Amino acid sequence: MDMTGKTVLITGASRGIGEAAAHTFANAGANVVLAARSSGDISRIASEIGDRAVAVQCDVSSYEDVSTAVQKAVDTFGGIDVLIGNAGVIEPICRLESVDPAEWGQVIDINLKGVFYGMRAAMPLMRAAGGGTILTISSGAAHNALEGWSHYCASKAGAAMMTMCADKEGRDGGIRAMGLSPGTVATQMQHEIKASGVNPVSALDWSDHIPPDWPARTLLWMCSADADEFIGQELSLRDETIRKRAGLI
Repeated sequence: MDMTGKTVLITGASRGIGEAAAHTFANAGANVVLAARSSGDISRIASEIGDRAVAVQCDVSSYEDVSTAVQKAVDTFGGIDVLIGNAGVIEPICRLESVDPAEWGQVIDINLKGVFYGMRAAMPLMRAAGGGTILTISSGAAHNALEGWSHYCASKAGAAMMTMCADKEGRDGGIRAMGLSPGTVATQMQHEIKASGVNPVSALDWSDHIPPDWPARTLLWMCSADADEFIGQELSLRDETIRKRAGLI
């Protein structure tokens, strides 16, 4: 997949899937805009990539921050072709009756509102340019309730529905909106889940998780015409057919 001349904005780009996606898209020739709260990490990653990468400190729970990141893509590279809504948190892992309401709400602000803010900032520019691709990192938790994860499940379910709305409202403007449910991935979040000891996911062995470059490579494939039949849908990396189509097996 040749992404030369295309510009990709990745939220949550400081580690895990976001960091892997930055390198994967850059290796395919794309310009990459790395957005995350951790300025040190994204600056390091941008330095590793070179001139086709720029780091923007961004808290996705702030529309102003997200809008600034999108504008940075335009100012630096001339536009935005792909938006990857990857930023997400899961802590505090806690039961409904005892979770701190403010902390619960902060997860919604990041995982759900952050996805909306990205769409709201990018979609008008994509429509004006004749199209673009919006990819949202979803989760099996969007469709299955898990103990201690009420905020995560609810926010991911909302983000999945919002991606379907983006497809319904944006397809006539050339906007390709899809979700990717990667399964369990070997990232920092899995360490947090393991430490909680709550629900069956925390009992998984590290070897059960897929490497971050698998979803990153799948996201790249989702930008290709070969994935057009899945526009408006959520793809799962648990599906062997999708893994084959993405070139993972």
